[in-house]
Amino acid sequence: MFNPMMLVTALILFIFAPSPALRPTAQDAAQTPTTAPTHKAVKPTAESQAKAKKLYEVDCAMCHGDNGNGKTDLASGMGLKLGDWSNPSTLAGVTDETLFATIRNGKDKMPSEAEGRAKDDDVWNIIIYIRKMSQPTTAAPGK
Repeated sequence: MFNPMMLVTALILFIFAPSPALRPTAQDAAQTPTTAPTHKAVKPTAESQAKAKKLYEVDCAMCHGDNGNGKTDLASGMGLKLGDWSNPSTLAGVTDETLFATIRNGKDKMPSEAEGRAKDDDVWNIIIYIRKMSQPTTAAPGK
């Protein structure tokens, strides 16, 4: 009743047919960038910056470093050459919208920051936190 050649052909097509991806990877997101929402004037508060710092420490510092210099064992072990955010010139030509899109979508080996983990306002506050890394800190008088 069944033609053996049809069965073999169907089996071969099934095995070699491309399968759909279950979820997009960070690399896919980097190749198909979405536009970042127009920069929203987020007014940083002590609370929002504390949350941004905590998110940065958990999600970013392992590669980018606590001070943003990009010199971590994990980054070098993965062969990554990350920009030094403690240097003011590193991000001078990078817009906040570009940073937003990179954080939200990921880039190369960098995973995306999912909306369920960080809302848009949180990402904008992380950007403010990152930009502050290149600002000199002043020591208290007498110290």
